[in-house]
Order: sequence, then structure tokens, then C-alpha cells
Amino acid sequence: MTKSLPLMFRHAVYSLRGGFLIRPLTIALTLGCAGAFLSSLEEEFPAASAWVPTVLFPSHADPQVAQVILAGIAASMMTVVSIVFAILLMTLTLASMQFSPRIIVSFSRDRVTQWTLGIFLGTFSYCMAALPQARSLPHPFAPVATVLGAMVLALVCVGWLLFFIHHISQAISVNHIVDRIAVETEAMIDAMMPSPRRLNCLKDAVPLRPNPSEVAFLSDASGYIRFIDTRRLVAVAKHYHVSIRVLRRVGHFVPAGIPLMMVSKGNRLPPEGAAEMLAAFDFGPARTLQQDVEFGVLQIVDIALKAISPAVNDPTTAIGCVDQLSRVLIRFASREPPEELLYDPPGVVRVSIAWINFERLLDAAFDQIRMYSKTDVAVSLRLLRALGDIAAATPDPQFRRTLVERGMRIVAGCAEKLGEEELRELRARQAALEGFRDLAAVH
Repeated sequence: MTKSLPLMFRHAVYSLRGGFLIRPLTIALTLGCAGAFLSSLEEEFPAASAWVPTVLFPSHADPQVAQVILAGIAASMMTVVSIVFAILLMTLTLASMQFSPRIIVSFSRDRVTQWTLGIFLGTFSYCMAALPQARSLPHPFAPVATVLGAMVLALVCVGWLLFFIHHISQAISVNHIVDRIAVETEAMIDAMMPSPRRLNCLKDAVPLRPNPSEVAFLSDASGYIRFIDTRRLVAVAKHYHVSIRVLRRVGHFVPAGIPLMMVSKGNRLPPEGAAEMLAAFDFGPARTLQQDVEFGVLQIVDIALKAISPAVNDPTTAIGCVDQLSRVLIRFASREPPEELLYDPPGVVRVSIAWINFERLLDAAFDQIRMYSKTDVAVSLRLLRALGDIAAATPDPQFRRTLVERGMRIVAGCAEKLGEEELRELRARQAALEGFRDLAAVH
């Protein structure tokens, strides 16, 4: 299946932001080219090195000194790179085992780590690219200004190494990890749902229903749906005068050979039209935060579940996770959801596509934590407070009724395990939460 150019470009940009390949390699190649260019320019224009004071570099005419400095910096940089990689792998292993394997995605997107690898590898490339220019035959030449640049880069690397160690010591803190995931999820919500939520907005559009003329189009690849190019789907549907009903949403796993969408009058589509439709879907072996709000929530939920497990028994971490989840849900509830029906021209439905709603996201955030915290009063109390915070932040009466219902489930579950003494404060918070439902009924 051939992806569309916009989808390939988006995937490349997303890969540029995450991973330890693109950005470090770009920095390394840039500094390597800079070393080769500066040394060649200095040989072409010898006056360029005259401004370097002899105090900083006494041996302007001795190429062996330049060779020793460049080779020494290059060798030391590779040693430091090995140490940085060892620290990084140890951090990833520790975070994966202690918190969740899914948060490795968040670590790989850390720009400080990417810049650290890039700067150290770039300094090595700079020195290696400039080293051949320092020679004794056929005529002696020492790239003085270029060597001075290598010395400056070496000093920068020393300071950056201290900063990297400080950053890693903070990055493995669970509060820092959960906050970073929440920030990334909020940013994705803002990108997917830019408009503020409108109350009493009439939705008179009728969703697409199954009809006898629909033809099922099967997925030709197995994987998680990471991104859907809705513009391409609308363009293809308009071109062939069909309507498309997408059966799976972003974040779902689709095995090859399973129906991915239903197309009305799909028998009129030529093979290239079907290929264009399938090319609008980006599949991968793991979920990403390109369009998948639920994935960001599930990463935080995983940390909370491991924290309240009997083997770890760390309710404080679970409480911090609940606080961050309430932050994400407040942001989600304040935004207008993406359009499920896409038109072109106006009034003609071309694509019907489902997105995750507030109720489903609320269940993904709190349902598992609720099940595993029935005997933990502190976590259950914080769940009720989080529901109250969300209810206070959203004026939508339907959302408030949903939140009150989830609060009643929390108290009912705790009543199976706890005594009346422990339930007293839980019921007090439940009553406060129910006040938001009554307020919604009055309005």
C-alpha cells in the first residue's frame, strides 16, 4: 500500500520529533560539514587564522599540535558518547520496568537527550572532518581557527554533560514522567480539537446507516491505526461519488483481512480508487500520540495501576496520576469534538468517522483504577475529587450526570470492601459531587 505524500511527510515530521536517529544524525552531519568547510576555507584564505591570538594557540605553524588536539578531542568524545548511551539505556530499562513499557515513546521524544547525542557525535564528526587538513606534506598547514572551534565544542560538551546528568535525574522522577505525558496529550487535544465547546449546539446531521449498496473494503495491513488522513478520504469519496463509513477509529488494532470501512456503491470504485482510500490510513506496530487521545491517558493509567498493585503499594504515585488524568479530561471536555460527518459539497455526507467521546475517555482514565483501588481509601477519595473538579470545570449537564454516575460506582465498589467508618468521607464527597448534578438539573 502506497501512502499519500502528505501522510508520508507527516510521518517523517513525527519521527523527527521522536527517536534517537533523525535529530542526532542531523546535528552530527551538520557539525561534520562545518568542520570540513571551515578547515578548507582556512586553507584557502590563510589570513582567516591570523586573528587567533598566540596565547590561545601558540603553534600556528605546527600541524602536529593541531593533529594531537583534534585526535584527542575525537577520541574522548567517543568515550563520552558510550557513557551517555549507557546512561540512556539504563534509564529506559528502569523506567520500563518500574512504570510502564509504553512510556518509552515519551522518553524517545525527549529533546534534551536527542541534542545530547547530537552534540557529542557532532563534535566527533567535526574533529574527524578537520583532521585531514592538518598535515606536514607537501607543505605544513595547521587549521588554527578550526582547532579553536573544536576546543570550544569540547568545553560545551563538558557543560552539556553536567546538564544531561541533571536532566536524567529529573526525567526518571515519576511526577516528571506523568506531567510530560499529560502535556503532550493536552497539546494533541488542542491540535485535534481547536474550538471551545459550545453548549446547546444542535446536531441535526443524521449519521450514515448501513445500506444494501455498501461494499466492505478490507485492511491489507495489520497494525494499530495511528493517523487517518480525512482530507484524502473526502477527496476520494467526492471524486468517485461515494460515501465512506469508517468502521475502526484511531487507536484500534486492525488485522489484515478485516473490514476497515464500508463504501456505498463501492462496486463503482476501480482498484486504484480502493488503493487511494486505504492509503489514507497509517498503520504501525504501536500506538502514537498523533491523533490518539486515549493512548496518552492509558500511559498514565498504566503507571497508576502498577503503583497500587500489591507488589509496589505506592498510593501516592497513583494519586498523582489521578490528578494528571483530571487535567487531561478537563481539557478534553472544554473542547468541541472533531466532526464525525465530513461534507463536500455542503449537505452531502462523504465520510463518517468515529472519534473517542468523553464517556469512553472517562472510562479509560478511571475505570481500571476504580476497580483496583476498592480497598484504598486515599486513591478512591482522590478519584471522587477528580470527578468533582471535572464537573466544576464543565457546564455540560450530560457530562455532569455521567461524572455523578461514575462517582456512585466508586463508592459502591468501596462499600464491598470497607467499613462504615472508612465510607463516611467517601459518601461526603459523593454528596458534593451529586450537587453538580442537581445544579445541572436546575439550569
